[in-house]
Amino acid sequence: MLQHRLDGPDDAPVLVLGPALGTTWHMWDRQIPELTRNWRVLRFDLPGHGGAPAHPADSATSLAERVLATLDSLGIQRFGFAGCSIGGAVGIQLGLLARERLSSLALISTSSRFGTADAWRQRGVVVRTNGLDPIARSTPERWFTETFIEAQPAIVEWAVQMVRTTDPGCYIAACEVLAAFDVRSDLGSIGVPTLVVAGAEDEATPPADARALVAGIPDARLAIVPGASHLTPVEQPGAVTELIIRHFTTSWQESPAGPPAPAPVITPAPVRPTGAVAELESADLVAARGDSYDAGMKVRREVLGDAHVDRAQENADDFTQDFQDFVTRYAWGEVWTRPGIDRRTRSVITLTALVARGHFDELTFHIRAALRNGLTPEEIKEVLLQTAVYTGVPAANSAFAVAQGVIREETTPDE
Repeated sequence: MLQHRLDGPDDAPVLVLGPALGTTWHMWDRQIPELTRNWRVLRFDLPGHGGAPAHPADSATSLAERVLATLDSLGIQRFGFAGCSIGGAVGIQLGLLARERLSSLALISTSSRFGTADAWRQRGVVVRTNGLDPIARSTPERWFTETFIEAQPAIVEWAVQMVRTTDPGCYIAACEVLAAFDVRSDLGSIGVPTLVVAGAEDEATPPADARALVAGIPDARLAIVPGASHLTPVEQPGAVTELIIRHFTTSWQESPAGPPAPAPVITPAPVRPTGAVAELESADLVAARGDSYDAGMKVRREVLGDAHVDRAQENADDFTQDFQDFVTRYAWGEVWTRPGIDRRTRSVITLTALVARGHFDELTFHIRAALRNGLTPEEIKEVLLQTAVYTGVPAANSAFAVAQGVIREETTPDE
């Protein structure tokens, strides 16, 4: 279950509001007076936000399942949902997982893919190294327009404090959620009326991302809010409230008995072969799909970053492509995917081996990978000190120089 709050008439239809990363349910405070006239509004906090228990989720699907579990605990079957940023990602997952329960959907400052995975993982490295204060200090520029920052200093400071009081581990986990989030190919399966709202000056999830959502979701319409950046419900509360009321009033027709039940969604189940035929087909599918290559490419991108892997693929030619495939399939698909030890430990082993063999070019991107796998700069320093004893001071000296440059680059917050 999620930490939550209910406002509004007990017998009214339920509207769930999902928060943005680094915020609490209070980001919706200025919508509540109007919304609670006709709806029972449920607001929730993300794990580790607003004093909520620090039980991080590993995916947007997991967060959506926690929303459903919270609703189940309250005996709520049907509901509408409006979410901002990562809250919108949760809304998309609800539209895919539980569309038979979802009346309609509003996605605010949301995208089918939030920037690049590399950028989110690098933000996690910054938080792990420096805490949340650097992220909190840069929050106003990401969330609000310059005009709002100058006119509303008290609200801006309140926003900064929301981020500062978030549990760092849960914030890092949420960054990983956004790094992995990519539903571009799934949008056509969202089967409920959807409103997509974007701030005209939002650089984090720009209007182009909103238009892509509208193009992909069958029953969706678009609203662009002038004079708003990323945290649109806070910066332009009146406009967002009006849009939400209009959307949920028209898309969720009320009756004395409550909102009507939706038509059931029936997905034909595939016919599955049995016995020896099934075993043969399964083996053939594994070979055809190249499971070790696909799994290896996924882990390789998660550990080394999209930018590094893309460069390696772009530089490959007829002479080197087979080697790139070999590395992906065996190093990343057969070894890095094994369950025996975690990625942190694998990074420690890899750093030690690279220093011992003097492979300092590869050490550069594996220092970066170690930070993304959860090692702190202090822990990397200890690994290199240990290697100095057993592999020699000259090798460790070169390794420290490489690591120092990478750590400075990766852990310095963006200005």
